[in-house]
Amino acid sequence: MGDGQEQTLRCALIGKLQRDTILPVSGPAAIDVLGGNLTYAAVGMHLWGEKASLLAKTNADFPQAWLKRFEDWGFNLQGIKVALEEMDMRWFVAYSDPQSPHYEEPITYFAERELAFPLNLLKYYGGGVKRCSKTQYDPWSIRISDIPDAYQEVSAVHICPIDYLSHAALPTMLGRGHVQTITMSPAPGYMDPVFWDEMPGLLSDLTAFIAGEDEVRQLFQGRSSDLWEIAKQLSDYGPEYVLIRLKDWGYYLYDGVSGRRRVVPSYPVQVADPTGAADAFAGGFLAVYSQTYDPLEAALCGNIAASLVLEGCGPFFALSAMPGLKEARLAALRDMVSEV
Repeated sequence: MGDGQEQTLRCALIGKLQRDTILPVSGPAAIDVLGGNLTYAAVGMHLWGEKASLLAKTNADFPQAWLKRFEDWGFNLQGIKVALEEMDMRWFVAYSDPQSPHYEEPITYFAERELAFPLNLLKYYGGGVKRCSKTQYDPWSIRISDIPDAYQEVSAVHICPIDYLSHAALPTMLGRGHVQTITMSPAPGYMDPVFWDEMPGLLSDLTAFIAGEDEVRQLFQGRSSDLWEIAKQLSDYGPEYVLIRLKDWGYYLYDGVSGRRRVVPSYPVQVADPTGAADAFAGGFLAVYSQTYDPLEAALCGNIAASLVLEGCGPFFALSAMPGLKEARLAALRDMVSEV
């Protein structure tokens, strides 16, 4: 990818691309469609009028034509590279309800819904959260040599969940360039007490750390169960802002500079498919923060992006919203913010 794409953009997104098969909470199945956290983050960013340079690994069989939509939006695809290692880019999830994803044994869930089992999932063994390695790269890992020179000219970057080694190296490396804003969502595989001693180094160069309630509780088990206390300790490691995603898709926003604690509720929607909503939030957050440097406004806009993703299946459903809907939701959500 990337022929003729020499422009340097203000923002960059680094993450994963996948070939998703989703059995959503409601609605038809999505079989072998474009997915991955990078995709949803890019959609969240696009919803709020920003574009970015994208960085991820694919395998040789990945349909590059799937990415043309981002190219048409003005996103830079020079950083989408084919990995030298073998990669299985397939990913499966079935939801029995919005809080209950299932990643194993896809044949069981297709049978339950009386659907034909898709050929693209033959010999797919799946898997949920796997603990990250502290020493071994995997095919998804982003190394310093994977970053095109032009990407070091950007001023704002969001790092989607990848793996520990990618997250350990990228913020420090990016901070040596022109990057002033770095936000990151953790890989669940290192949100574990085994990585406790590594957390200060991981977070030291971040502007904002965006994590789920279950993830931070897992990391802090035996140390704290109070989410505001957890947010403060994480912020003490470096991030100006810590955002904790609640199970109802609202967020706690902790400002490490002022100590302010604000609750940004979710916009109430009927959830059809939770896939990618957290990543759309992060993309929307960076888009608006890079324009305004207002973390509350960024969190509000991120939550609206997430609400649009939650209502349908696949990353592009959110773009079918009627004109003016996201602005109307944003105005309503502003009045629902509380401070504690």
